[in-house]
Amino acid sequence: MEDDGYYLETDLDFSFTSTTTDRTFTSSSARSSLARSSLTLSFNDRLSTATTPSTTTSSAATTLHHRRQDPHWTAIRAATTLSSDRRLHLRHLKLVRHLGTGNLGRVFLCHLRDCPTPTVFALKVIDRDVLTAKKLSHVQTEAEILSMLDHPFLPTLYARIDASHYTCLLIDYCPNGDLHSLLRKQPGNRLPVSSVRFFASEVLVALEYLHALGIVYRDLKPENILIRGDGHIMLSDFDLCFKAEVVPTFRSRRFRRVSTPPSSPRRRRRRGGGCFSAESTYEREEIVAEFAAEPVTAFSKSCVGTHEYLAPELVAGNGHGSGVDWWAFGIFLYEMLHGTTPFRGETKEQTLRKIASSDDVAFPLELLEGEGMREAKDLIQKLLVKDPTKRLGCARGAQDIKRHPFFEGIKWPLIRNYKPPEIRGLVKKSTKAHAGHVTGVSSPRRRKWLWWTLSNLLRSKRSNSKIQSNNNSYHYVGKSYNASHKRV
Repeated sequence: MEDDGYYLETDLDFSFTSTTTDRTFTSSSARSSLARSSLTLSFNDRLSTATTPSTTTSSAATTLHHRRQDPHWTAIRAATTLSSDRRLHLRHLKLVRHLGTGNLGRVFLCHLRDCPTPTVFALKVIDRDVLTAKKLSHVQTEAEILSMLDHPFLPTLYARIDASHYTCLLIDYCPNGDLHSLLRKQPGNRLPVSSVRFFASEVLVALEYLHALGIVYRDLKPENILIRGDGHIMLSDFDLCFKAEVVPTFRSRRFRRVSTPPSSPRRRRRRGGGCFSAESTYEREEIVAEFAAEPVTAFSKSCVGTHEYLAPELVAGNGHGSGVDWWAFGIFLYEMLHGTTPFRGETKEQTLRKIASSDDVAFPLELLEGEGMREAKDLIQKLLVKDPTKRLGCARGAQDIKRHPFFEGIKWPLIRNYKPPEIRGLVKKSTKAHAGHVTGVSSPRRRKWLWWTLSNLLRSKRSNSKIQSNNNSYHYVGKSYNASHKRV
């Protein structure tokens, strides 16, 4: 999204003193994390003339990042190359406007000076002098985690600049705001099932990546899910995370697929020689390679998070692990489909009592109707099990959730190329996206021609040589959906 103020002739001077009421940068929601406290910041420095010595941590020169050819990295490399000490400093950045305030600091839209292309970033500015020792540890945690990330649905840390008593983190800018604001623009504050499946799939993959690094997120909510310019998501705010040990496992599992091929007539077979017959099905056994990396030994007693998304074990204060993220994922699905959270009370105390009670989640009638709602309800029920040892995802992580019928048909290795849904308030830049099984935008004729071409190609290869399939670790056995989610 272009901004008219990218190249102002005069420098912007932000001088303010205010108290935060919400830790989410761009959201107007009243929900905030339990770790929130009153915070007063004053940022009076004119960055263009800053002379305070600074230290920069940047991996632009040696990065193996998957986006190393991105224009943002190109601009960073150009700026550091022209710098006298080969480092990025605050004087290289030009502030455009204030984006919002979080629990730890303020976020500004900025760009690199003298950059020929309008490459914009978000600059998170943290005044260490006004933070407690506990919040300073949160700053360090977030900076460490951001430096570890290399994923399309997670932010990129382009540089960390420490100048005077400020810590500045240069990360991606998401022009579409957060998912909470987008929900408030929809009728009934809810999304259709196809859109929910799209956003939930990307969030699930991002959580899977974090858990594979041993990171428990602990603050999943729509306010912390930002939307990039291309319509894909980006998780934000990692100051409430904690790290644990994780032991990845890889195993092969036999899976018997039972289905009736749509291209072949149905056959009849006798059962027990009786007079009744059942429809014959096409059966084959597949060996699925399964990779799982879930921090099952993670443990913490800190009570942090957002009250409507807190898991029962976190409310009880007896200690919690990675299962709190899968509970929050269930709350997240429920809110996107219904427009509110399932245990919400009139006050925070009532909400926490409902979460800690033995009552199961209740579903409104509108959440039980419509195509895909039955699968969504079943998934939410399995995620909102109050006993974490029985909760879906707590044993093998995202792999168990990916196999649920709600996500049936999604080609996980291609998820980053799926076309985002067309919904109110979502402005997307033009990109070449895969017309996949999440939103399904290809025409039936074109889809039929593609399948015919692919079948002939595979048939010719099999006739010439024997090919042994190498199953991807994200392999999913299931049927695909078209635009109306009918199985094809």
